[in-house]
Amino acid sequence: MEPITLTTEMMVVLALLCFTVFLFVSEIVRVDLAAVLVMVLLGGMSYLPGLGNLANPNELFTGFSSNAVISIIAVMIIGAGLDKTGLMNKLAVTILKWGGVTEARIVVIISGTVGVISSFMQNVGAAALFLPVVGRISARTGLPLSRLLMPMGFCAILGGTMTMVGSSPLILLNDLIATSNAELPGGSRMEGFALFAPLPIGAALIVTGIVYFVVLGRWILPANTERDAAASGQSMSEYLKRTYGLKADLVEVIVPEGNILVGETLEDIMDAHHLYIVGTYYAGQKVIAPRITTEILTPCRLAVLGRKKVIRDICEIYGLEVRPSMEHFAEDFAPDKAGVAEIVVTPGASVIGKTAKELRFRQSYGMSLIAIHRGEETMSNVETPEHPATRLGLVPLKAGDTLVVQTPWEMLTLLKRNRDFVVVTSDFPEEELRPHKVGWALGFFAVALALILFSELRLSLALMVGAVGMIASRVLSMDEAYHAVSWKTVFLLASLIPLGSAMQNTGTAAWIAQEVIAFLDGWPIWAIQAGVAVLATAFTLIMSNVGATVLLVPLAVSIAVAAGGNPAIFALTVAISTSNSFLIPTHQVNALIMGPAGYRVKDFVRSGGIMTVLFLLVSQLMMNLFY
Repeated sequence: MEPITLTTEMMVVLALLCFTVFLFVSEIVRVDLAAVLVMVLLGGMSYLPGLGNLANPNELFTGFSSNAVISIIAVMIIGAGLDKTGLMNKLAVTILKWGGVTEARIVVIISGTVGVISSFMQNVGAAALFLPVVGRISARTGLPLSRLLMPMGFCAILGGTMTMVGSSPLILLNDLIATSNAELPGGSRMEGFALFAPLPIGAALIVTGIVYFVVLGRWILPANTERDAAASGQSMSEYLKRTYGLKADLVEVIVPEGNILVGETLEDIMDAHHLYIVGTYYAGQKVIAPRITTEILTPCRLAVLGRKKVIRDICEIYGLEVRPSMEHFAEDFAPDKAGVAEIVVTPGASVIGKTAKELRFRQSYGMSLIAIHRGEETMSNVETPEHPATRLGLVPLKAGDTLVVQTPWEMLTLLKRNRDFVVVTSDFPEEELRPHKVGWALGFFAVALALILFSELRLSLALMVGAVGMIASRVLSMDEAYHAVSWKTVFLLASLIPLGSAMQNTGTAAWIAQEVIAFLDGWPIWAIQAGVAVLATAFTLIMSNVGATVLLVPLAVSIAVAAGGNPAIFALTVAISTSNSFLIPTHQVNALIMGPAGYRVKDFVRSGGIMTVLFLLVSQLMMNLFY
């Protein structure tokens, strides 16, 4: 092979590459804007004399129709469709049942599950499907989304190294080996790898990733981003305390069989002890915002809103049990399901002059009245140093009263149609679940998965069949499908594709590989193999992992033959190492989770830098042990 000489075009590409990395790391502008800026620069500079190979202006924007980008759009729509039926909600509840609210246990369950799933389907697909699940778990537990999404995303990438169908480089590997065999003598020809050939490597990498985040997560994972606050929902007790000076906690209480409260009404207990009973559970029947005339039957559970100390004192008096956390009511009062809202009584409303008791407020509106804010005064059942307790049910309503209610979001959505009230709270989930569409959603998801695994259809087309099926069967509306797509992710990935193409078209990638190979000349076999792994890692950060694999596998085979190594193992080293993409958000999975969790590039550099080194060490160790 003739040596490759550094050209002007190559130097321009290297300069643009450095400029891209600088923009990403410095975050002078948003990463998606940085990617678009570099794409435009490539297109503009390609018109300059001598730089025609930088980009074909007619193909500059083809990244937006690339297989990878269309696949991501489709899988986001499929994930939204499954979430719309309530399936992801049920999965989140199941994970919480086993993992509790402990960050470490939840990380282990989510990351391990996604890792296994991504070994049989594209890792970005597995990550996208679990994105709404992790969001709901974050909302229910109060754990920051930024502390859950990165472990999930990294393990989705790692899971792709477990089988020969887990990632695009491994899918391509056997074809590249067959092509390389044509250039090798008979004794040096390689055999293809079986489906589970990389399993020991992938399993070790997933375990490493999980242990890494469990042990070091508290130090290397970001927290308290702006996105966390939006994703996790707002604490009811914190909101009431900050806005209205009311100290109230939501507690689940068990009333044992034969308790002295049997036959008492909810109204009696609330008025006597200055608290709110906002949920009941008896004989398998759960009622949120039950009628205040409801009589207590035992054994039952109550969701009680009030000062925790007062609730505990009352429970000691009546022989009730306070649960350490919400159990039966955890899902119903999760911030993505219910919360505190403000509604204002409109002038001329039919409710003016009437009390909540006369209106049968809970029965009529499906929500619990916990305070009335009138002028500078806040009235509530909960006694505060500033205000005595008030029997809210007996206060006649006036025009302009702000009613503070604890409500399921679906009931608040319905109330927006009622002209007696103006719903002041605007930032709440107005989602309409469609559980009756679960069959259609699962059916089209299964069709897409079957097409991926058992047909020759292009990945993007197979996934789009599932996405279009979700829309055609009305699991999602077209507007909901548009809303499900993270356009920041789409523009980031699509705009970086031309830079990867320029690396290949100008010969810059081949020149870098040549220089590294020359540097490794004369090193021991294990050191050369490690050098190839580092080279593949570097290439996958700046170009597609498919492009890096196609470029480097033939080079790695040639290096192995010249150095006396096993060419098949060197080829596998490249295909595995092109999944080592954690340092910056150029991998599809990293780009996918960046927006929802509010990650910044420096978060990937901090967490991904250590993961990159661990990946290299573990993969090379397992490669030498098993091959």
